[in-house]
Amino acid sequence: MACEIGIIGGSGLYDMEGLADRQEVTLETPFGPPSGPYITATLRGRRVAFLARHGAGHRILPGELNFRANIFGFKLLGVERILSASAVGSLRDDFRPLDIVVPDQFFDRTKGRISTFFGNGIAAHVGFAHPVCGELAGLAVAAANAVGARVHPSGTYCCMEGPAFSTLAESKLYRAWGFDVIGMTNLQEAKLAREAEICYVTIALVTDYDCWHRDHGAVTVEMIVANLMQNATTAQKIIADAVGRMPAARGCECGRALRDALITRPEHIPASARETLAPIIGKYLPTS
Repeated sequence: MACEIGIIGGSGLYDMEGLADRQEVTLETPFGPPSGPYITATLRGRRVAFLARHGAGHRILPGELNFRANIFGFKLLGVERILSASAVGSLRDDFRPLDIVVPDQFFDRTKGRISTFFGNGIAAHVGFAHPVCGELAGLAVAAANAVGARVHPSGTYCCMEGPAFSTLAESKLYRAWGFDVIGMTNLQEAKLAREAEICYVTIALVTDYDCWHRDHGAVTVEMIVANLMQNATTAQKIIADAVGRMPAARGCECGRALRDALITRPEHIPASARETLAPIIGKYLPTS
């Protein structure tokens, strides 16, 4: 059975109440293996697919993630919307630990990560001025409010390379540039989801202030872990509520992102590229 909604986060998200008909699905993609098996289930009457971003036991570094395989796997499962939960550091005083942020912008500070399905004989350039699905973001904000979370409905997510955290100089620079939260994973997910014509939103879970903050030196591992656990519980509630709110049909443009983006003429697309990307571009190519 096809899944409508994808959920990316930690393995703890699988333990939320109300899941039924759980199954483990292992996929191979043309881009290699995803981070692990997908857990498909029914939640609030909808078929969903979970993926632990960093694998079982959190063993994959941000820079090691196979983003293409992860998103392509969701496409193979029939997913049209992705809710991505991710821990972030705050670059603002008023974005406090345990707050929820639904970013509407990203800034890339990563180095050489693969964030496109295209190349190898096929060129495409999707629009990415607004990298988050506005319709899905509105549902996430409404769900966060409904479960009593303190939520910020917009912000800029700075995606850094890691795995080390920022230097103090970098952290101060990001604040001066006007960024709001900082993390290591979500930009590539957003880009690839757009190319795959999947709606995407980040539910950013603030665990602590970045190193710019005057109280940063008092932050301990125990505090961060405690915030992570509390954030995970909040994320479960938000995701369940958001799934229940989703209309059956999408009213956004995400499902048509490639309509005017494919540059290579169909007759010049190599057969291998045509076959590899068939789940994404097949509807735009002549059948004969």
